[in-house]
Amino acid sequence: MNLEKNRLKAMTFDYPESIPARVSLLPATWRKHRERLSAIVNQYPALFPDGARAESEFDAVKGTYAAGTHVDAWGCVWTNVAEGMEAIVTHHPVPTRADVHRLQPPIVDAGLPHGFMYLRLADLRGFEELMVDFAEEPPELQMLIDIVLEYNMGQLQKRLDGLNEPSLVSFGDDLGMQTTLPMGPQKWRKYLKPCYQKLYALCHEQGHSVYMHTDGHIVEIIPDLIECGVNVVNPQFRANGLDNLVAVCQGKVCVDLDLDRQMFPFASPAEIDAHVREAVERLYLPEGGLWLTAECGPEIPLENVEAICKALETCRHYRANGEL
Repeated sequence: MNLEKNRLKAMTFDYPESIPARVSLLPATWRKHRERLSAIVNQYPALFPDGARAESEFDAVKGTYAAGTHVDAWGCVWTNVAEGMEAIVTHHPVPTRADVHRLQPPIVDAGLPHGFMYLRLADLRGFEELMVDFAEEPPELQMLIDIVLEYNMGQLQKRLDGLNEPSLVSFGDDLGMQTTLPMGPQKWRKYLKPCYQKLYALCHEQGHSVYMHTDGHIVEIIPDLIECGVNVVNPQFRANGLDNLVAVCQGKVCVDLDLDRQMFPFASPAEIDAHVREAVERLYLPEGGLWLTAECGPEIPLENVEAICKALETCRHYRANGEL
């Protein structure tokens, strides 16, 4: 069974042959390990469907992963001091509420990059100013949300127009912090839930499914994301807790579990194996509903990258009777 068909079966609880699993490698990780990492990729092809990158690609760092500054279509200035890692926004083009009244969306197609809705609001206003807006609820908050949402709806329709068959449409927006939602679940439901409902409804109306990556603590709103139309949710292990994810997700929505990247730099290979096994044993259902993802940054020792791959390659064949 090919990878996409197996993912579809797991997403729809239609008894996949194995647990879909993948390892993602940041550009900085490639640059650090180079050929030694290529050898690992070649050893575990099922975890790297795109295969090993050519050596020339190791240095082809683009966009906000490149060192220096970058101004996006909204006027946000991104600064990067670590080549191959993601930049941060260091200049916010809408610092005051009065600026919201003058804000115009981009006239170019910027698509729906990671951080397309909630994080876009924070990039425009600045995190502290946006949190004050959520606390005080001035009319400019809804005005800003409406401007970003309307633009996003147009960009999404253009993306959907380019699809020739039913597809899994991917979105990324980090809604949580380490232990909580930044504005609390009540205000998230009031101001942000309607945005995702409208966007994801457009996907479903045209026959598509929805994948949502979202870092941070989001467990309280996972049921809301399901109501919004999310078919596959990509939560972080540590920020949400395995017990919580089992209680909220198992049998209700397909989970692409982001394994504990905060432990990966410090754990032993045996601890990594135990971590992956525990996650699989707790979340596994024979009918599906589970994918596995491990992101590897440059701070992870190469032996641990290999341990992650070995554990995933073994555990993706897990069966409830304990057989592998």
